[in-house]
Amino acid sequence: MQNIKKVIIPAAGLGTRVLPASKAVPKEMLNIVDKPAIQYIVEEAVAAGVEDILIITNRGKGAIEDHFDHAYELEDQLSKNPGKAAILEQVLKASQIRANIYFLRQKVTKGLGHAILCGRSFVGDEPFAVLYGDDVIIGDDPVTAQLARVCGEFGCGAVGVKEVDRRDVPKYCSVENTRVRDNIMRVTNIVEKPAPGTFSSCYSILGRVILPPEIFPMLEKGCAETPAGQEYYLTDAMSDLGKAGKLMAVDFTGARFDMGNKLGILQANVEVALRHPEIGADTRAYIKALAAGL
Repeated sequence: MQNIKKVIIPAAGLGTRVLPASKAVPKEMLNIVDKPAIQYIVEEAVAAGVEDILIITNRGKGAIEDHFDHAYELEDQLSKNPGKAAILEQVLKASQIRANIYFLRQKVTKGLGHAILCGRSFVGDEPFAVLYGDDVIIGDDPVTAQLARVCGEFGCGAVGVKEVDRRDVPKYCSVENTRVRDNIMRVTNIVEKPAPGTFSSCYSILGRVILPPEIFPMLEKGCAETPAGQEYYLTDAMSDLGKAGKLMAVDFTGARFDMGNKLGILQANVEVALRHPEIGADTRAYIKALAAGL
């Protein structure tokens, strides 16, 4: 398994697809039952053995930093009430994450490629993972760990992919590939947001990648050459890695939820609620009763 110790979580987007909910609350802080989406992402990184996490934010995202800090007044009040012990334990989980969490502002919105470039000094000269702030993936085997194993075996970067409906590929990207075995493929090209009917693969990158440090000179060059007012896509640099034979794709296991999408937020809440130890049974009964009347 590749030793991945650093993660970048880009969380500087405006969340326009979920307005007005994201007008005053960062979309990464929208809840899935009783935890904000970004906590699920951070917990995945920690479960995969990551030690240092950099969250890229921008103006108006201070709630994310506050969430991973102590709330002393709240904790003090809960600690004085024996009946609130379970709630206190849950509150403390965010501030006691077993990793170092750092924050950096992307002062101008120039796309995902630029956001990752902002983390260059944090990463240094080692491979690192990128966990997209829009994507929560829940499963027994962290996707970050799945990719790290493939990186270690093949000695290169890796992207997490799933086959999506052909109509949805233009929303994401098309990952052209050759299959190696089972759920592992070698990337040959990546086309960002292809026009309908112009792509051959329905595999899209959905929220998880591990990249070598050599991606940074590519990002620097791409950002410098991108005209003012336009975004530079991370997939452009990753496509160059694929064309050079330095990128694998893993059809990962786990349930993925798009938290930048209204339906995705609803689906995440329903599915997590069904498995929640406190409200799971009541949620199941409610859904069955609701479905009976449709």
